Amino acid sequence: MLLYFYMSFTITLPDGSQVPKPPGVRPIDIAQSISPRLADDAVVARVNGQLYDLTRPLEGDAQVEILTSRNPEALEVYRHSTAHLLAAAVLELFPETQLGIGPPTDTGFYYDFQRETPFTPEDLEKIEARMWELQAKGLPYERKLTAKSDGLQKYADDWMKVQLIQEKADEIFSEYTLGPNFIDFCRGPHVPATSRIKAFKLLSVAGAYWKGDEHNPKLQRIYGTAFFSKKDLDAYLERLEEAKKRDHRKLGQELDLFSIQELAGPGLIFFHPKGGLVRKIIEDWMRDQYLARGYALVFTPHVMRHDLWKISGHANFFSQNMFKPMELDDAEYQLKPMNCPGHILIYRDKLHSYRDLPVRLGELGTVYRYERAGVLHGLLRVRGFTQDDAHIFCTPDQIEDEVVSCLQFAVDVLTTFGFDSYEAELSTWDGGASGKYDGSADQWALAENALKRAVERLNIKVKLMPDEAAFYGPKIDMKLFDAIGRPWQLSTVQFDFTLPRRFELEYVADDGKKHQPLMVHRALFGSVERFFGILVEHYAGAFPVWLAPVQAVLLPITDRHVEYAQQVVERLKAAGIRVALDDRKEKVNLKIREAQLQKVPFMLVVGDREAQSDSVSVRNRKHGDQGSQRVDEFLAGIQKLIESKARTE
Repeated sequence: MLLYFYMSFTITLPDGSQVPKPPGVRPIDIAQSISPRLADDAVVARVNGQLYDLTRPLEGDAQVEILTSRNPEALEVYRHSTAHLLAAAVLELFPETQLGIGPPTDTGFYYDFQRETPFTPEDLEKIEARMWELQAKGLPYERKLTAKSDGLQKYADDWMKVQLIQEKADEIFSEYTLGPNFIDFCRGPHVPATSRIKAFKLLSVAGAYWKGDEHNPKLQRIYGTAFFSKKDLDAYLERLEEAKKRDHRKLGQELDLFSIQELAGPGLIFFHPKGGLVRKIIEDWMRDQYLARGYALVFTPHVMRHDLWKISGHANFFSQNMFKPMELDDAEYQLKPMNCPGHILIYRDKLHSYRDLPVRLGELGTVYRYERAGVLHGLLRVRGFTQDDAHIFCTPDQIEDEVVSCLQFAVDVLTTFGFDSYEAELSTWDGGASGKYDGSADQWALAENALKRAVERLNIKVKLMPDEAAFYGPKIDMKLFDAIGRPWQLSTVQFDFTLPRRFELEYVADDGKKHQPLMVHRALFGSVERFFGILVEHYAGAFPVWLAPVQAVLLPITDRHVEYAQQVVERLKAAGIRVALDDRKEKVNLKIREAQLQKVPFMLVVGDREAQSDSVSVRNRKHGDQGSQRVDEFLAGIQKLIESKARTE
């Protein structure tokens, strides 16, 4: 008995209890000793802070936590294992294929393959069927250790594995097998066997460059998703179908809102008349808010000397996202990727007193950033976009109130445009351990504490993101959740210790001496283009009345009713309503159907009865026929919806 305890490992469980276990004990054995049900539910283990396969023997004393489907990390492992199941099925069906990488994602997984013949939708069906065959066999995920030199020799003909091993493998690295045909360099961990995977679906195939670099070979990427239960999978697939219906690229074309023109180039947006009108409403609202909240409106050039970006540091730290400089007569010039240096030059143009501060400069400024063609995505990822950008220059004792005002402004943006669910992420530094952050410990403490107190004062739910700050200062990012529960990163409030120093900004304090002001970057839409795209998807293209490009359309039943319809149109236009007249020689039911497809909030049908009674027959896009209303009655109702910025009519 004494010998047993001498040779045993001490296993510390999450509740702090300690139990002896013999050498070679596996996490699954520990789970079984606690509860057979826990062993059945177990997916992976956390051992001394690292994730372990349930079947991997322990090597000494350890803190062990068994993770089940209730843990987000377990879902990542589960999806990673499903990605391996996909790769194993592909190799069985298409043995000539070479493997890239196959990581889990927030919504599922993917695997990259090199194969000369493109995968077809029919191939995906065959692959998924083979995955289920392998799942039913209960094949184990077996971990093997390989010397780096042996691995490089073994995979000498597989250029992707050679690169991965050269770049990422330790001298002894792990591989995982799955059945007779599949083995891949992988750190793991994985579920014990394929039988543990209960619900998955292959979704699509797309092109992808090796390591995301368009200069590298192009691969084929198969996307899929996986959940612990079929119920969760079905719910996700339903959300996915709903998301497809709401895709802003599809709706943008159907509703004639915007386009991307091949002749002009990718990532550059053309707003059509209706989209341009919605954009004007959005921008006008923001500019009015600027003025009401004490911001000064400024405008800065789209192109400036490259030397400016050297001083700001962007030429060094942000060059990969900037277009190449252009040669003009006197110097190199640069399309601006940011608005902040322009605002700094305006602030620096005169010496400010502490009595002038805070100085709040705001601009809806268009910037240009180089994005790889493969990551461009409609309005959400573009090369030219307009930021509702503002920069605040203030004293240390003003900073907390300024941050509170910025966050309240952000909340007001969200609620005004129809987003009630949101949360904040507070990104902080690493205490200076890495040396990658600018600024002193005192500056970071001041800034981080101001941000923390600001979210507390507004009672905003906040998630702490250690070591995620920008190099120049901490920040708060606001995330909204749209109508179908998807998160979108939107507003940001960021401190900057670097630019005030680089540009030698000053103000005269009450002691008569010159001091460096604090600077805050603030963008609330993020970019107008991206915010526009989010709005389209949130409302599925059916903008609330105050944002709708066409708020009402007059539909005369016959030609003899056109004159009265035109009179109503003029009355509504005079009252500021955006109204159209559909006087085509078509049946009114067709006109209604087409207006419905264009998501016009109100369809106003007029015939003999309406012309005689100064009324309109009102049809609502959501609620259908609402009966006859006097024109003045309808006008009062729609004006109330517009003024209150009601989300539904």
